[in-house]
Amino acid sequence: MKKYYIVRTEKAGVFFGEIVERKGNEIKMKNARGIWYWNGACGLAQLATDGTTKPDNCKFTVVVDEIELLGVTEIIPCTQKAEASLKAVKVWSV
Repeated sequence: MKKYYIVRTEKAGVFFGEIVERKGNEIKMKNARGIWYWNGACGLAQLATDGTTKPDNCKFTVVVDEIELLGVTEIIPCTQKAEASLKAVKVWSV
């Protein structure tokens, strides 16, 4: 069963996706999106638990097949409710 996580890094920001591999503070993710801005949750813990109540005010990148993140400082498992909410956020682009 696929499990989605919110991952915070020291310098690259916050990401949402599936963890494929972990080695210390390095993580490889698949089906990952960058979370540039969120609204409708007071922090990442609530975002991972409840999702967002304001998906139109969020700025999430496109989904990338795979990404390797260095300097991971936080890993939060998402509930099914949050996963559905975050997957529904439209791609932010210019």
